Amino acid sequence: MIRVLYDGKTYIDALVTSVEWSGDIAKPYRTLTVQLSNTLDGDEQAINFEVGKEIRFYADNAGLFRGIIFTYEVSQSGSATITAYDENVYLTKNMDTRKFVGKTASAIIREICSAFGVPVGTIAETGYVIPRMVLRNKDLWDMMLTALTETSKQNGKKYRVYSSSGRLYLAERKDAAVRWMLEDGVNILTASRSQSIEETRTTVKVIGGDDEKAPLTATATDSAMKAKYGTMQHLETADSKLTQSQIQQLAKQRLADLAKIGEEVTVEALGLADVVAGSAIYAFESMTDVAGGYYVSTDRHTWEGGVHRMSVTLSRTYDLPKLPYEDDEAAKAAAKKKKKKKGGAEDWLLAEVKAVNGIK
Repeated sequence: MIRVLYDGKTYIDALVTSVEWSGDIAKPYRTLTVQLSNTLDGDEQAINFEVGKEIRFYADNAGLFRGIIFTYEVSQSGSATITAYDENVYLTKNMDTRKFVGKTASAIIREICSAFGVPVGTIAETGYVIPRMVLRNKDLWDMMLTALTETSKQNGKKYRVYSSSGRLYLAERKDAAVRWMLEDGVNILTASRSQSIEETRTTVKVIGGDDEKAPLTATATDSAMKAKYGTMQHLETADSKLTQSQIQQLAKQRLADLAKIGEEVTVEALGLADVVAGSAIYAFESMTDVAGGYYVSTDRHTWEGGVHRMSVTLSRTYDLPKLPYEDDEAAKAAAKKKKKKKGGAEDWLLAEVKAVNGIK
């Protein structure tokens, strides 16, 4: 049984024809789309829905969604669509330029949320102190992703950002106990699988250090992957403040991220409300050779005609989108220094030529 509560006081179950509830690890928020027949007499709307109002969704007495209506559409027949997002959507609706010095990703996320009035729940401690980060003209979500990307590149840990009861949470993504299984002949309706080495890299080279001195470099190679798939090198520039050991660790961690075969599995199955983006499952399907543990990258659940179905995209790894950071201020300062140095040499050479030729 499903229930939809509008504006904290009106259940609209009698008007609802279908509900879609979806999420994607690339986004900080979940989406609710409600299809309804918003008329009782064919002439007027039964309820005048307003954008900006709260809407909640329950299935089998469990509260699955709480969010804000961002879009409401209605036709002359009374058919209507409500599209709502949970509160984390505001991370993508605010842009700013901010500078952080000597802060962890956890501290950066807390600071951003405090500045923009985003309520927070538990924020996992990320540990790695980012030396310096200037983020220009970015939305809050991209700022958080950039900080988490720089952290993961150093410590190899994965993180999950989500909303619960109107608060933002940051959790470390650890190997979780798998509670759900998708299996052909049991609950899988359709399945497909693809593999690719398009994004695979077998060698990683990282360059850092001060431009005025000899650069610091580190290289890491997966010999087995290189022998099998050839040389495919990823090149990355590190923060100038990182030490040789930190650059070596960065190369090692980036290799662990990139020296793997990309795999994506799409499954349509009977619905399980707990199977959402970020969760872990087991899946078995004989024709596609889908077998073993996977993470859910995207999910789309639908309730229609009393039936709950879901479509999920599965991946062997759990990865938030990566937004690498480049220190544009440091790059500009280095370029200016080089230009000044070059200009000084040119001025000296010009003076020498003039002196030799008796030109004043």
